[in-house]
Amino acid sequence: MQNLSSQQAKWLALPPPASPPRWGKALCGLALALLWLLPFSYVLLAIFKSTAEYAATAPLSLPEGVSPLLENIRMAWQQGDMAQAMLNSSLYAAVGASLAVLLAAMGAYPLARMQFRHRNLWFLLLFAGTVFPFQMYLIPLFFGFQWAELLDTHLGMCLLYTAICIPFPLLVLRNYMQNLSLEIDQAARLDGASEFILFWRIILPNLRGPMSAVFLLQFTWIWNDMLFSSVLGNSPETRSIMNALLVFQGSYAQSGPNIMLTAAVLASLPTLLLFVLLRRQFMQGLRV
Repeated sequence: MQNLSSQQAKWLALPPPASPPRWGKALCGLALALLWLLPFSYVLLAIFKSTAEYAATAPLSLPEGVSPLLENIRMAWQQGDMAQAMLNSSLYAAVGASLAVLLAAMGAYPLARMQFRHRNLWFLLLFAGTVFPFQMYLIPLFFGFQWAELLDTHLGMCLLYTAICIPFPLLVLRNYMQNLSLEIDQAARLDGASEFILFWRIILPNLRGPMSAVFLLQFTWIWNDMLFSSVLGNSPETRSIMNALLVFQGSYAQSGPNIMLTAAVLASLPTLLLFVLLRRQFMQGLRV
């Protein structure tokens, strides 16, 4: 025992292993960032070229200047009808993601904080919609929307995205609510708080982090969706931005691929800006 104790003392007396230098981590991070940005170099070079310059030079050659960018933006904005499409996508994503997250929080509260029969069965029933591929819903939704006169309407698209985006936030918020102490509920009920007051004033403020994270994810999914938009909202008045890019892609030969790539970059900016604005809440939501 004494020999073992002395050996352990020797191991404990050894200095801790040296951590890798900070510059090494910085170089590794820089290399990974460059590797991730490498596929985008073609896009970034193309949007700074005019149509004539793009046709006359190699795809990865450096542009002669940055002045063609404004003209590319103007042509992409006008020819692709991006103003109406971005407005439609902003409406669908904002309304659909907000209502879905709020309804998911309201549904997750009884599933996580209240006791009733077949609670897990109700959760599985609500979450079962994510098991099947979305392509299975297209034909029933098309005929249902046609019967209800919701086809090619803003209301129909908002209702569709709200319903589709509920299950995933429900799963995340239910798991988070289950980790909150039940003593909060008991203390609030002793003070005479109703279930609505308990949810709205006590539980909901504690969900800002995960709600922001799932809102950003659902907003991005709705913004990037092209499947449902191309089938249920294909008219120019209700067309989403991704559907507008699909239509614009069929006619880009008249102006050049550089205009199409400029339109694609413009369509990516709103979600990127939203992530920058909500990055702190998003990281907090991931940590919980």
